[in-house]
Amino acid sequence: MSAKLKILVPVKRVLDHQVKPLVNAARDGVATQGCKFSINPFDDIAVEEALRLQAAAPGAVEATHAVSIGPTKAQEVLRNCLAKGIGSAALVETGEALEPLAVAKVLAEYVRQQGFNMVILGKQAIDDDSACTGQMLAALLGWPQATNACKVALDSSNGVSVTRETDSGEETVRAPVPLVITTDLRLNQPRYVGLSKLMKVKRTKIPVLTLEKDFKDVDVKSRLQTVSVDEPATKQPGVMLKDVDELVQKLSEAKLL
Repeated sequence: MSAKLKILVPVKRVLDHQVKPLVNAARDGVATQGCKFSINPFDDIAVEEALRLQAAAPGAVEATHAVSIGPTKAQEVLRNCLAKGIGSAALVETGEALEPLAVAKVLAEYVRQQGFNMVILGKQAIDDDSACTGQMLAALLGWPQATNACKVALDSSNGVSVTRETDSGEETVRAPVPLVITTDLRLNQPRYVGLSKLMKVKRTKIPVLTLEKDFKDVDVKSRLQTVSVDEPATKQPGVMLKDVDELVQKLSEAKLL
């Protein structure tokens, strides 16, 4: 590959996937008090893929960098990335939850500022399941995109081959760098980070940026309003029927026939 890759991996701090989310008292979001947070699982896969590309073609990858947009505590997620082997990290600190479009705008500006030519990120975050940040980022940058990647391979002609999952199976696409890739669950298995590696990066100073100072020209205004948040409707238990006649009777009583 002729052009050296500078890979950006955006990561998000979310409620741990093993925690069952509950609606808060105000019914405007999810209760987070005392809950465990961790890296978004799809973003963890993106981190692993960036490291695998670097290991497979060390001469082709110049740098790997993780960035998170969120509260101060998101530094824990970034240190986890550093412990796994990501070269550097930075936090865009904000106390408000940004919508996917605002996140894409901030990331696009960050890419321009730092000169990255590849972005690998999870196809969705498990807290809002929007699954559109990667696509909007590619549109804002004017870059090609390969979504739902289940296999990524570099070639010698400054291109990337991505096998992606579709509703009808798999398809392989090829695109030049610069490129945005979103990761699917079957792309890889993220590596385990031992305590010793976590301790080594515990005191690592992570640069902190702010929206007001470093992204003052980026419009992050909210365009959506949360009306209410409710638990899913409880499903009625199933009923065992004796025969087809009883089934027809039940369907008739429910006015489904």
